[in-house]
Amino acid sequence: MDEHDDWLAQRFEENRTHLRAVAYRMLGSISEADDAVQETWLRLSRSHTSEVENLDGWLTTVVARVCLNMLRSRSSRREEPLGESPGGRVPDPIVSRTEDGIDPEREALLSDSVSLALLVVLEMLSPAERLAFVLHDMFSVPFKEIAPIVARSPAAARQLASRARRRVQGAAPSPDADLTRQQEVVDAFLAASREGDLDALLAVLDPDVVLRADWGAVPAGLSRKVRGAPAVAEGALTFARLAPFARPALVNGAAGVIVAPRGQPFSVMGFTVRHGKIVEIDILADPERLSQLDLLALLDD
Repeated sequence: MDEHDDWLAQRFEENRTHLRAVAYRMLGSISEADDAVQETWLRLSRSHTSEVENLDGWLTTVVARVCLNMLRSRSSRREEPLGESPGGRVPDPIVSRTEDGIDPEREALLSDSVSLALLVVLEMLSPAERLAFVLHDMFSVPFKEIAPIVARSPAAARQLASRARRRVQGAAPSPDADLTRQQEVVDAFLAASREGDLDALLAVLDPDVVLRADWGAVPAGLSRKVRGAPAVAEGALTFARLAPFARPALVNGAAGVIVAPRGQPFSVMGFTVRHGKIVEIDILADPERLSQLDLLALLDD
């Protein structure tokens, strides 16, 4: 490397955490976000950047373009949004032990309270809407810089973000701020599941609670989305045998659990608790995706 290459590498490393944060919000996948950041580095290393006045902004634009292409490729494979089709997916959760808190690298990914509930809603946006919302509302990128990425005018880019914002505000509930209270509600849910207490389950579930589950290859009879307290409670009783293996965890900064029979991860469950009731449950139980989350390290005592 010459001196200029060293300088570029240093600047890229200074931006890496920010670029991962952008890519995670765009893609809802940790591994894909890392792939997008790596592709951004490759494009930087092949580009002539001597005339770039704002390298940080240039890198943000490049990673956004890479993510947009990845989202469009997803759409072309007909991976439809969760809840609108059986082919949906729960985004990758960011999981940590409750006693450890969130490590600095993961905390950077989660700034601005990126809940699983929010990421699920982002999955339902069009690629262009998602890009406009993420860049403008989460990272304050001006619409004049977003416009060329989505091949629209600044006014049209503003409309994309506005449309996305309305969907997010209407569909992504904000959890209670008190993490201890969140965990108490989740513990009550698990205790009721273990004891087979239907009334106690209904007491902690919001009447319109939504449960989403990504099982990977769907086993016969397992739904990806269930709505309403009675249906969710019945489902919890069906899996009551797994409740004793649930370990408390932080899932995207909120109360959640890792279910690990015999110390082997079976699922990650993220809960959205609002006004003391569970309003959303998001379950990732796809073995292939779970294997990429390094959950075994979190289960070590």
